[in-house]
Amino acid sequence: MRAILIIDHGSVREEANHMLSCVANLLQQMVGDGVLVRHAHMELAEPLIPQGFADCVNAGATEVIAFPYMLSPGKHVTRDVPRLVAEAAQQFPHVAFHVTPAFGVNEKLAELIAQRAGVPVVAPIAAADACKCWEPNANVGACGMACAAKIAAAPTPTAK
Repeated sequence: MRAILIIDHGSVREEANHMLSCVANLLQQMVGDGVLVRHAHMELAEPLIPQGFADCVNAGATEVIAFPYMLSPGKHVTRDVPRLVAEAAQQFPHVAFHVTPAFGVNEKLAELIAQRAGVPVVAPIAAADACKCWEPNANVGACGMACAAKIAAAPTPTAK
């Protein structure tokens, strides 16, 4: 069974930590019972990544897809989360895993920004155009691991 482990930084504010649990519950409803959804924090709050990974495995996961619930491909997404997930996975050598890119540039996020700002979207982006490069100089890959154009052209990540 596949599992999605949503990971954020963790916060000293309980409301921020609770929100990730709500996101996990929402995603679980959206993906159905065929996929497990759990959440974890890098630090400052429970469950931490090792516990979140173990929760996935203990619930029957044979593959864990770790999703950094972060906007940009900064050091947590590119270095810390992959390292912490790999360390957690060492306890379960029979479980495949990989870490996805951050949210990055995504038309759904742009729509959400417009919605939250109370501004209508007058030119929705078609699905076929969503993965084009939006960097002003069309420098595909300039956004790092979260580059939508680069991700669209990349093969499926391999598991452990």
